[in-house]
Formats: sequence, C-alpha cells, structure tokens
Amino acid sequence: MEESKEKLQEIARTMGVGQYRRHVFLCLGPDCCAEKVGREAWDVLKRELKDRGLSLGAGPAACYRTKVNCLRICAGGPIMVVYPEGTWYCGMTADRIPRFVQQHLIEGKPVEEWVFTRNPLPHDQSANPNPPASPVA
Repeated sequence: MEESKEKLQEIARTMGVGQYRRHVFLCLGPDCCAEKVGREAWDVLKRELKDRGLSLGAGPAACYRTKVNCLRICAGGPIMVVYPEGTWYCGMTADRIPRFVQQHLIEGKPVEEWVFTRNPLPHDQSANPNPPASPVA
C-alpha cells in the first residue's frame, strides 16, 4: 500500500498539485448540453490553459482542470464551476472559453453575464463549513 501512495504522490508532484490557485470543473453533458458541445468546450479549455501557461501548476493564475459528466445543473450547459471562489457559469461553449480564461483566470474578473450563482469555499474550513449558495443578482 505504501508504494502505491508514494507513486500517487509523485504523480501529483509531477502534475503540480499543491501549486494551483484555482480548479475549473466543466460538465461535458449529456444532460445540460449535447456531448459534442461539451467536448468542444473542453478541448478549447485544455488548449487555452496550455497555450497561456496556466496548466503548469505555477504562477498566480495556475489552474487545474477537470472534466465531469454532471454538475447536477441539468440545463443551460455546458456548466462550469471555478473553485475556490465558487463561481458557477452557464452556456460555456467553445467560443466563450478564451474570454473566460483571459478575464476570469488571468485578470481575476468573472464574466458576470455568464455567472448564475456563487458558492465560495471558505479559506478557514472551521469558520463556516456549510455556507449557503448565493444567487447572482
């Protein structure tokens, strides 16, 4: 068991886990959007993060990405959520991804017209372990 754990730790180090500032989850459908639309958005997200040097686990905008099949918001997709700030986006099609990467991940300004709710994760988990989701006005 210990060898397995060491191998996992090495993989995590190689991938920069522990250095990322944000984690982006993108739903690929099929419930919130057509799978083709979700896959196209994912491909552009991967390319944008790589081309802009954001997927290396270093720097103030370093970002980890994960594709998922369901974020349980089964409408208006592709749905995306960015942590730790907990910004939830709708309609994140391939054509929207470059602006999202530039404005939210690099400049630190969410693209408000695509945000439908927020649920930030507290830095101190003991302060409020279950904060309510906040709707966007």
